[in-house]
Amino acid sequence: MTPIPDDYAPHFRKSAFTDPWEPLYSRVSQDEISLGTLLRVAHCNSRGLVHGGFISAIADNAMGLSCVQIMKAKGREVKSLVTVNLSVDFTGMAKVGDWIATHSEVVKLGGSLGFVQCQLRTPSAIVARANATFKLG
Repeated sequence: MTPIPDDYAPHFRKSAFTDPWEPLYSRVSQDEISLGTLLRVAHCNSRGLVHGGFISAIADNAMGLSCVQIMKAKGREVKSLVTVNLSVDFTGMAKVGDWIATHSEVVKLGGSLGFVQCQLRTPSAIVARANATFKLG
């Protein structure tokens, strides 16, 4: 089993949607909130490989949080943020026991739309890349 990196702490934001992902960890910086977890059976398909639905959901969550982080750093009020487009390319595999984490970059924040890209990585592979467009409110 892969160890949890030292710069991650228990995730600060809880919700009924992410409760099944627990324990969930985050690393907060000025321009990103990275989410990570040790993959368990609940995150995987019947072959023990990380499920695309989990990859999509955690990427969407991390990209949205990163978008809000940048908006707050720029002094912008965040009333709402809604995903209007999400695309995911699955580029590798991860299995039970692997550490997986998001690495997001806010590409552009406009007046009403935000564009973010993300990679999901294990220590040895890029498992997926994702792009999202958010409606900013």
